[in-house]
Amino acid sequence: MTVVHTPPDADLPGEFAGLGTDARRWLTAARASATARDTDWELRFAEAGRRCGTEHADAARVLLLTAARPDAETVTLLYHRGTAAERRAVLLALDGLDTEPAHALPLVEDALRANDTTLLAAALGPYAARHLDAHQWRHAVLKCLFTGVPVATVANLAARARADAELARMLRAYAAERTAAHRDIPADLDRVLALTQEQ
Repeated sequence: MTVVHTPPDADLPGEFAGLGTDARRWLTAARASATARDTDWELRFAEAGRRCGTEHADAARVLLLTAARPDAETVTLLYHRGTAAERRAVLLALDGLDTEPAHALPLVEDALRANDTTLLAAALGPYAARHLDAHQWRHAVLKCLFTGVPVATVANLAARARADAELARMLRAYAAERTAAHRDIPADLDRVLALTQEQ
């Protein structure tokens, strides 16, 4: 096992201010481990929830991924063998990793097919905003509406929805289906529809 010497002045980002002393010490060492890419860093990625608590687990795992900058194969393995929480962290970290779209887009597409709304929300970050094609992106927005995921989680929503006539058609069709079935129309639908009218 590689011995990692953690600098005593290694500061953590402000988002971890609420961590206890032991958790901060653990995360500082884990980040150093990830930076060195020693044999333990992937194990530390997995145990971040237990060490840092659920409130900080996503941010801690993203911090470790960003420090390690793993190759595409490792990113894919971490996603597919991980728990839902670990998969979510991989998705949240994609924008900060040097991962080619051809390698990481299948992870986003997998999350968009899932029934886990936390994965759906995590998948629609800046990476997806840049790389999903129009068809996939429109259907992801619709899935947010019918699963109750706030469209505020969709990165770059306004820019991608602007003047999108096909998205507007899909939204109106969905609204008509809901009305015909005497079901409420999601509040976010009107917001997205209004964005499609902007030039």
